[in-house]
Amino acid sequence: MTYILEKTFKNVNIQVEELPKGEYDGCNFENCSFANAYLTDYIFTDCSFNNCDFSNVKLNHSAFKTVEFNYCKLLGINFDDCNTFLLSFQFNDCILNFSSFYKLSLKNTCFKNCKLQEVDFTEADLTQAQFVSSDLSNAIFENTTLVKADFRTAHNYEINPSINTLVGAKFNREGIDGLLSHLKIVIE
Repeated sequence: MTYILEKTFKNVNIQVEELPKGEYDGCNFENCSFANAYLTDYIFTDCSFNNCDFSNVKLNHSAFKTVEFNYCKLLGINFDDCNTFLLSFQFNDCILNFSSFYKLSLKNTCFKNCKLQEVDFTEADLTQAQFVSSDLSNAIFENTTLVKADFRTAHNYEINPSINTLVGAKFNREGIDGLLSHLKIVIE
């Protein structure tokens, strides 16, 4: 397997130019397109992705260890297909609509200024996760661990407290209706 250390990749389109399968350590990816690609068994450690497109990428057994995504488009990705060993992400100003984090441990993950519309967080562990100014329209939270998660600046979420663990989770007063919507009551 190829090992690439601290290299910067700019304007790579994986549909045109092949990215060697291997382990990428401390690498930066800028304005790259991975859309519709198969990234099976790739390993990314301490990497950053800036302005990259990962729409509909297949991540079978790929590893993301302390990886940061900035201004990236990550539509329809099954992150639950990733290798979970040392899995660690941060997302800033990203679009993750229609993606899935089913059953993943995402403790301390930060989603800052992200669009998380219709994202599946079913059975995920989001202990101490932060949803800073993020849109969670129609996101799915079922049997999700949200212990000490921070939703104070998040919006459009609907979380049923009776089927999720919310001990110590933080919400603002304006978001209370997102915790009560399952009751089908009118809040004015």
